[in-house]
Amino acid sequence: MKKFIQIAFIILFSFSIQAQDQKAKNLLNQVTSKVKSYNNIVIDFKYSLNNAKENINQDSKGNVTMKGNQYVLNFMGITKIFDGKKTYTIVPEDEEVTISSVNEKDDNAVTPSKMLTFFNSGYKYYMDAVQDIRGRKIQYIKLVPTSSRDQRKEILLGIDVQTKHIYNLIEVGKKGTKTTLTVNSFKTNQPLSKNQFTFAQSKYPNYYINKLD
Repeated sequence: MKKFIQIAFIILFSFSIQAQDQKAKNLLNQVTSKVKSYNNIVIDFKYSLNNAKENINQDSKGNVTMKGNQYVLNFMGITKIFDGKKTYTIVPEDEEVTISSVNEKDDNAVTPSKMLTFFNSGYKYYMDAVQDIRGRKIQYIKLVPTSSRDQRKEILLGIDVQTKHIYNLIEVGKKGTKTTLTVNSFKTNQPLSKNQFTFAQSKYPNYYINKLD
């Protein structure tokens, strides 16, 4: 009888975990569908890097405008433009522009748009805690990388239950480094210039143009 109870408990527990996994998958699917439904997205964000052992605490702010696979990213004094074919990295401090081609079919190519849907492969996911943050119900999903070579122990993805938008993303490294990206504002379908994602070399007359290919 005791053994039977233990087996029954294991079976019920496994069903509970599977149900939670499915609930997490459904929520992630809703986030992906919502992102793909917008014509464009404009995000202001805060990025924090912390490592208690190394006594590192860094905070930075940035913003990104995305339309399809095109984007303009401003972060840590650097502007990055992707027009759909080439990436232009503009570094005012060095007065340099680096131009390179990007293969968008490459799964390893990291772009801002993929950062909103990165979780669709390469992770196990589980429902985690729910927090009330300034009146917003944030449901966290724990993502565990399936690759043993991944240097991240886990990722906590905070999702606004009402809007299905990503609120924040917390990465915990295997060596104790913790990075947090928090979305301060999430705007959609904004009026954009027709040249929003076009690099104008005339704006940088004294810059060194470094063409990698």
